[in-house]
Order: sequence, then C-alpha cells, then structure tokens
Amino acid sequence: MMSDRWEPAAFKARVDEVLHHFVAQEAEQLWAIDEVLGPVAEQVETAVRDGKRLRAAFCYWGWRAVGQPDSDALVRAAASMELVHAAAVVHDDLIDDSPLRHGRPTAHIALRGAVGRRPDDVGAARSLAMLVGDLLMSLAGQLFATSGLPAAYLARARPLWSLLARELIAGECLEILRTGADPDMASSLKVIRYKTAKYTVEQPLLIGGALAGAAERLRRGYSAYGLPLGEAFQLRDDLLGLFGDPERTGKDDADDVRGHRPTALLAETWRLAGDDEREQLRAVLGRHDLDAEGLDAVREVMRRLKTPDRIEAMISARVEEALDALHEVDAPAHAAAALTALAHSAAVRLS
Repeated sequence: MMSDRWEPAAFKARVDEVLHHFVAQEAEQLWAIDEVLGPVAEQVETAVRDGKRLRAAFCYWGWRAVGQPDSDALVRAAASMELVHAAAVVHDDLIDDSPLRHGRPTAHIALRGAVGRRPDDVGAARSLAMLVGDLLMSLAGQLFATSGLPAAYLARARPLWSLLARELIAGECLEILRTGADPDMASSLKVIRYKTAKYTVEQPLLIGGALAGAAERLRRGYSAYGLPLGEAFQLRDDLLGLFGDPERTGKDDADDVRGHRPTALLAETWRLAGDDEREQLRAVLGRHDLDAEGLDAVREVMRRLKTPDRIEAMISARVEEALDALHEVDAPAHAAAALTALAHSAAVRLS
C-alpha cells in the first residue's frame, strides 16, 4: 500500500509485479498449447519488460484525485493501461518497420528466427508480431475486468474502453495516411492527439476517474490537463527521436526521417524552410538507404531554422496549460502534487 506521498519507484514496482506475473501466466498457457509457440510467448513477455508506467500512474491518480484511497485492485486495473501501450508499441513498430525498441530488436524482427529460412520469412514474422499485439490488447481488457474492483465500478468505465480503442486506431490510421505527404502542422498535431496524447494521459485519467465515480467538473479538468500534456509528451518524443541519445532512447534515430513521418518537428521545419532547404529535405525524406551524413544534413537544416527551440517552446506552453488546468481542479493536495510531478516526468525526460 502507498502513502499519500507520490513515490514513482514504489508505484512502478507494484505495476511491474502485476504485469510480469499476469503476462507470465498467459505465456505459460501459450507454451502449453504447443512448444513451437515459445518465441511468440517470449515476445508477449518482452513487451511488458520495460516502461515508465506513466499511463498506469495517470489512471491511478485519476482514481485518487476523486478522494478514493490506495487500492491493490485499482493498481491491477491501472496496469491494464500498460498492456494497451504494449499492444500499441508492437503494432506501431510493425507499421513503421522500426528495428529497435528499448535497445532490443522489435517483435517483428525478433520473430524472424522463429519462422526459419523460407521465402516468406519476413512476412511470416510480421504476421506473428501483429498477432502478439492483438493478444496484448485482449489481455489488457482481461486484466481490467479481473482486477478485483466491484462490477458497478468497472461498468462506469467500460464505455471509455471503446473510445480509447477507436481514437488510438484512428491516430495510427491518420499517421499512415499522412506519411509521405508534404508536412503540415495541423495534420501532425491531430495525429499526435489521437495516436498518443489521448491514450497516454487523458484516457487513463478519465478511466481512473470513472472507476471512482468522478463528477463532470473533475472529468472536464482531466481532459483540460491531459490533452495538452499528452501532446507535450509526444512532442518530446519527436525531439528525442532525432536529437536524443540512441543509447538512452533505445531507438533508431533515423526512423522518423527514413519513414517520412508526419511529426510536428518536420512540419515546423517545412513551414520555416526556403526553397533550397525544402529541396535538401526532399532529397533525404523517405529514403530507406538514409546514411549518417543524410541524417546530419536534416539536423543541420533544423538547427539553422531553430526548429528544436520552437518545439521546446510548444512543449513548455502545453505543460503550462496542463498545470493551469490542474489548478482549477478541486483535487486533494496529494493528488495535485502527484499530477504536477507526473507532468514534469512526461515532458522533461531523456528517453
């Protein structure tokens, strides 16, 4: 049990224990069906091995800010948010053909060894990864439903699960449809909002609040806090993706440029760029053979236009907007303090 003082490491340990135990049991069930499923079971476990557990934390404090006490059953329900994230990551890495996550091969790369040498080994491994992601999303619902919270509490939050899934899938689809198009800030921000911001901050808060029976005013406050903060979270990811240390991020720093993804960083660069700079960008965006020299050229254009500074300003403005909204929410002092700390953890980080 936790005190009212926010202790991120202790909370993460509780969530990790729930996730690792729950997913290990499910992996054992896969093994029991047939030993050939071993590599698939291993990827299901790998998917929850790492993480800051921010989504679980927002769900937890969505509950506590209503005035509800600490609860092991609530921590189990909150941990289901991390399984949603794990599913989204597996699918996102597959869609983007990303080779690394947390410094390890992504699921669709790791599973190539499971299918052996055959003409369609890449396609088969991608299919297995897709199914791993599907299973993780199913497990999220199972963990939530079996958390131990009263059925009436769970019923209050059930409609939000449908909304979460719809908006997350809409965001992924928007990113696919916008990839390769001329960069546009309005389009990029819409992708950010639906693909990341909502399911990272707003929806976990609202689900925790619904479980606790939050009033309408508090739910509005959660959205006013959660949406800009979720956007700040993804804007930070955009910056770290290209300017961060791959040793810390655990990702390939060429992913966004090689994929010509609709990031806000690229959209702002495009808006500020002159004709010559746009030609430079066109020469490298979307190139699968992009090398370090080409990537450095993109960074140089961005630095010259001061795009990273502009994205930093966007992050700061959104964090300030979130904290202003939090001050309007009539939450207990310990909950407000925790949500303030979480805002800084989400927006100011190195990985």
